[in-house]
Amino acid sequence: MAPRVVLVTGCSRFLGGHLAARFAANPEVERVLGVDTEPPPRDVLRRMGRAEFVRADIRNPLIAKVIATAQVDTVVHASVTANPAGPTGRTAMKEMNVIGTMQLLAACQKSPHVRKLVVKSTSAVYGSSSRDPAVFTEDMGPKDLPSSGYAKDAVEVEGYVRSFARRRPDVSVTSLRFTNFIGPRIDTVLTRYFALPVVPTVLGYDARVQLLHSEDALAVLERATLRELPGVYNVGGDGVLLLSQAIRRAGRVNLRVPSPAVPSVGRLFRGARLVDFSPDQMRFLNWGRVVDTTLLKTEFGFTPRWTTRQAFDDYVSGRALSPVIDPELVASVERGVLGVAARFR
Repeated sequence: MAPRVVLVTGCSRFLGGHLAARFAANPEVERVLGVDTEPPPRDVLRRMGRAEFVRADIRNPLIAKVIATAQVDTVVHASVTANPAGPTGRTAMKEMNVIGTMQLLAACQKSPHVRKLVVKSTSAVYGSSSRDPAVFTEDMGPKDLPSSGYAKDAVEVEGYVRSFARRRPDVSVTSLRFTNFIGPRIDTVLTRYFALPVVPTVLGYDARVQLLHSEDALAVLERATLRELPGVYNVGGDGVLLLSQAIRRAGRVNLRVPSPAVPSVGRLFRGARLVDFSPDQMRFLNWGRVVDTTLLKTEFGFTPRWTTRQAFDDYVSGRALSPVIDPELVASVERGVLGVAARFR
């Protein structure tokens, strides 16, 4: 049975705004509320149609009044983010992620009308280290617990969600551990990173990267909301790309930086307001991360439309990234190097 009244957090961002628009276009959903501290962009607001924008801060206990007054029965928590904004971005990001989730769950717990909770989580809860398995399944934990940044926020958020599920066993709870988003329409730290003409990487490392197209992310969130699919699910596209492969496919220049110089390079890019790398994101660019999506396909009933490679290529073509170096020239040089190396084996 479709939810009657849906509340979506983070509607000023891509996922929250476009998800609210999808629910508004569904005649089976009676009412849609999009909540955020800032209104969505005009184009997203137009797409949202009959969805109602509510300017509210989920860090404020008044969110309980919004949920109670509207008799919300389904909450989609899509505002957990890895993208800091402004000079106090990381502090505000942590407050919104952790304190905001606590207040939102407290509001849900008080309301007798809430029957479903869908949480946008992240595969960053598994961390990134040299001790990681080849593939993470949902029952695994991190080999090295994230100590800061978005990954630590996500671990705390999932802990609060589990506690809520124990206190309200009558509520169906779905947690979706997304891999990194990519696509022509979404703006993330990773999309900005691959758009740099010169892309810094750590000398001696070549991370395995698993990506998810933003349109697949919307489809998964929509399915989780409209159907009864409680549980924890890894969500990612099939296949992986090595970081060096992704940089070449984007036609960018790979700048290999020795480990001691990485902090200085990070400060340089952050100061130029190009890309703001957090420590957990730097570990990801060192070691990468790959998750198993068997449960997503068998129990959740969803297979991503785009593979990791297809999603990345759609991002490159959709952003019309002009190659800094001709990809054919790079491929030709690589073939030549491999050919020479083969002769000396």
